[in-house]
Amino acid sequence: MIAIVGGLVAAAMWAASALCISRSTRMIPPVAVLGWVLLIGSVISAPFALAQGVPDGLGREQVVLLIVTAIGNTTGLLLVYSSLRHGKVGVVAPITSAQGAAAAIIAVIAGEQIATGAGIALAFIVVGVVLSSMSQTSDGGSDRREGLAVTLAIGAALFFGLGLFAMGRLSDDIPIAWIIFPSRTLAVLLVTVPFAVAGRLRMTREAAPLVLASGILEVAGLVAFTIGARHGIAVAAVLGSQFAAIATVAAFFLFRERLARVQLAGVAVIAVGVAVLTALQA
Repeated sequence: MIAIVGGLVAAAMWAASALCISRSTRMIPPVAVLGWVLLIGSVISAPFALAQGVPDGLGREQVVLLIVTAIGNTTGLLLVYSSLRHGKVGVVAPITSAQGAAAAIIAVIAGEQIATGAGIALAFIVVGVVLSSMSQTSDGGSDRREGLAVTLAIGAALFFGLGLFAMGRLSDDIPIAWIIFPSRTLAVLLVTVPFAVAGRLRMTREAAPLVLASGILEVAGLVAFTIGARHGIAVAAVLGSQFAAIATVAAFFLFRERLARVQLAGVAVIAVGVAVLTALQA
């Protein structure tokens, strides 16, 4: 049950973050948004990590997994931010949510066992994610931008899946703060600092609250996911992908983004899959 709650809370946090990012990346460049979000995540997690001290279980394998987490999450964020700049939330979010499927498949390949019924429910949810990504555009000049957004979102899903799996493996060995803080700090050194030195770390008054909210929500989602992953990487990862359904529906009401019928079908399939999985795990 903890894996289910952790995954769903992560989904809510990530959906809200995606909505904020979809607006802020149209005010300032995606690389600037990424730099600020990484810095915010590092600052938030630093006090908790430092208060706990360096964990005893931090060995060579954990260091490698932290590097994989940093690479996966940072690259995924940059790709999805760029995708949201060009495409609609209702297109980008469902495709990006395939990160859960990617992480779950990696977990199964690595040897994690899940019940047959839960596996079927996970597959059902993945089908819903695929259906919800089949958006149809009606704007004559938007095909190229929509294609770019889809390509970037697919890349983001792959890198996020890698990062989520590495985080799930780390959750058994070291505290949550020491999963988030080192990976975020490494990303700050590689991304935020160079962009700041180059004068590319832009910010505007309108974008500031959205970027701040995105940074906080992103970390909150990672914390919720990590707690859930301690009790089942595959379940927490795929349920975390439900941020797509939440973001798609919210974008319809907030931004007046139109949903294709196939997307509505995908959202319905996802909802049923979540209900079945929850019943099986309860």
